[in-house]
Amino acid sequence: MDISSFDDFLTAARQQPQPQRLLFAFAHSELPENPTPAQQAAFEAGEGGALVPAVCVDKTLDELTTFEAFAEESRGFSLDWVIVFAASLSGQGGQLPSAADAEAPLQKMVASIKTGDIDAFIPFNRQGEAVRLG
Repeated sequence: MDISSFDDFLTAARQQPQPQRLLFAFAHSELPENPTPAQQAAFEAGEGGALVPAVCVDKTLDELTTFEAFAEESRGFSLDWVIVFAASLSGQGGQLPSAADAEAPLQKMVASIKTGDIDAFIPFNRQGEAVRLG
C-alpha cells in the first residue's frame, strides 16, 4: 500500500494480521550553532534546519481516529513540531503490544532520528501528508 497520508497509515495498520501499537516521535526544527547567513535566511523562511526529536508517544489504533484529532491532541504535549515520525510495533499471537513493550522501540526511534537514520519511519507534516526528507 502506498502511504501518502496519515489516514493511509492508519488504514495500513488496521489491515495488518497482528494488532499494532503505533509509535510517534514529534520533531521540531533547529538551526545549527553559528549558522551561515544563508542557513539563517532559509530557516526564517520555514526551510532547512535540523530535525530534533522533542516528544515521543505510543498509541493504539482505538486511540486514533483522524489526523486532525491527533494533531489537536499533540498541541498539549509538543510545542511547535514540524514533522512527526511514525512507525508501528506489531503484536504477536493476536495480542497488542503494551505501552511498556513500546518503550525501548520508542527510545531507539528517537536515537535513530538524532543520527539521521530515518528510513524505517514515515514522516508526516502538520497537514498529515507523508513527506520525503533529504
